[in-house]
Amino acid sequence: MSKRFLFAATGLIFVMAACSSSTDTTSNPAPLTSTSTSTGSSSSGAMPESHSLTFGPVKVSPGDEKTECMVLRLDNATPLHIGQIHNALSDGSHHLIVYRTTDTQEQATPFACQPFSDTLHPEKGSPLMITQKHDETLTFPAGVGVTFDAHQMVRLEMHYINASPNDVMVQSTSTFTSTPDGAFKDEAGFLFVGDPDIKLSPHQKTTVGPVFLKTLPKVDGVNFFGITGHTHQFGTNVSVNVAADKNDMGTPVYDVPGWKWSEPATVYADPPFQIPSGGGFRFSCSWDNTSDATVSFGESANDEMCFFWSYYYPSQGALVCVHSEQVPGGIDLCCPGNPLCSMVLP
Repeated sequence: MSKRFLFAATGLIFVMAACSSSTDTTSNPAPLTSTSTSTGSSSSGAMPESHSLTFGPVKVSPGDEKTECMVLRLDNATPLHIGQIHNALSDGSHHLIVYRTTDTQEQATPFACQPFSDTLHPEKGSPLMITQKHDETLTFPAGVGVTFDAHQMVRLEMHYINASPNDVMVQSTSTFTSTPDGAFKDEAGFLFVGDPDIKLSPHQKTTVGPVFLKTLPKVDGVNFFGITGHTHQFGTNVSVNVAADKNDMGTPVYDVPGWKWSEPATVYADPPFQIPSGGGFRFSCSWDNTSDATVSFGESANDEMCFFWSYYYPSQGALVCVHSEQVPGGIDLCCPGNPLCSMVLP
């Protein structure tokens, strides 16, 4: 099985994961600014600290679509455990992904970047939060958070598209608030799941699934506390069940009445849910293609996707899983952790 065939068949890892940039990789000429602020301080972590980073503003011309990144250094003087992340996105933003990264050099000017870059190379960093809504706060459960080194390096990955007839200014701000060191028990992890088998006929309603994807044994028994569904503009619903096996209809964990693709709800589970040993997720996505064209899986906001991401603890690392019927007999692939991952990872 060739690397080229497997990559095309599964749509795996980078193109599937985060709606990447168009072929135009030039940077915007408008200057970008970054800020890092703190309110409250305590080297012991007894008092919460808040630190912010800003992407933009960037001037975006009508019709432009890009994915660009900035790598910025927080001004936290001491290591922190982060208990909350708040993202605010302007109009024109398709989504923002926030990463903790091991980069050592800041890049305060936006640069064209590969979506989900280094996600499956934990020695280089990990995604912390994805936001498609204009304003979203991720609050970790008590005792759960993510660990930041002093002066932590953070990558902000912004996918933006200007569908209006006028220039727009795109900007996002991420604010990280600490939790007391003495309360911290578990590191949070991140799981991304999807199916690239999408072909939507013009002026037709289509559903993919429900399909069953068996997860890795390493996440058996971990606690999933937040989950968000993701499609593009023709999406009408994403639903997710936890199932014991492919024959089990499962228990709903994400089923949002009136679900909106542009402001997809994050559902928080209290108490968290778990995957049975040997089990996985049963999920489906639905669309209403109101256009005159056939729409397939792809990177652009004008293509379509079927994914969901979930936050969990204790962390087993960042994981990306895909189910596809494009490979004969079908395939469930979770990376890292599957021998086939080496065939598709750069």
